[in-house]
Amino acid sequence: MNIMKLNGYQAKIEYDPDLDLFRGEILGLNGGADFYGSNPEELRKEFHNSLTVFLAVCREKGIEPRRHYSGNFNLRISPDLHEQLTIFSQATGKSLNTLAQEALKRLMQEQVAR
Repeated sequence: MNIMKLNGYQAKIEYDPDLDLFRGEILGLNGGADFYGSNPEELRKEFHNSLTVFLAVCREKGIEPRRHYSGNFNLRISPDLHEQLTIFSQATGKSLNTLAQEALKRLMQEQVAR
């Protein structure tokens, strides 16, 4: 996973072979903002420019720049896994929600440590 960070915002970086450039997409926004560059220095500069323009437009229009997240999402799993997780949660005295939160936090900590 290629993530670039700037001022508390994060962008996913991918290579676009058609343009022979790297493309960044700023994540977690109430709209789309992307940028291109041929090297990391240029990407950082264009990230800054794109974010500055996006935030200015949001201010002009009275829009919150960051997307709001409710903290809820549905997860579809196989009935067998559901059964195994339910039995495990009962044995450990934890809810399925707590088990899922702990597993997802662990996954994110491992990703950040990379």
